[in-house]
Amino acid sequence: MADFHGNSIEGYEQFEATSLYCSHCREAVPVRKKLLLILPEGDEYEYLCTRCGSSVGIKLEKGKEEVKVLVKP
Repeated sequence: MADFHGNSIEGYEQFEATSLYCSHCREAVPVRKKLLLILPEGDEYEYLCTRCGSSVGIKLEKGKEEVKVLVKP
């Protein structure tokens, strides 16, 4: 990742949402992150409204290392 001057920024590869807009509550609300799926390309999380429980977003966190599957013959 780089800033608008082209300088490398190491500390901001992924962001965590603390508040998102909930269409049911009609305002920005605190959210809870829930793991939905573990996929080869990364983990899929759902953000849920802490007030009403509605889904307000989904995030795919890319895996940092390659997933290896061992199959027993």
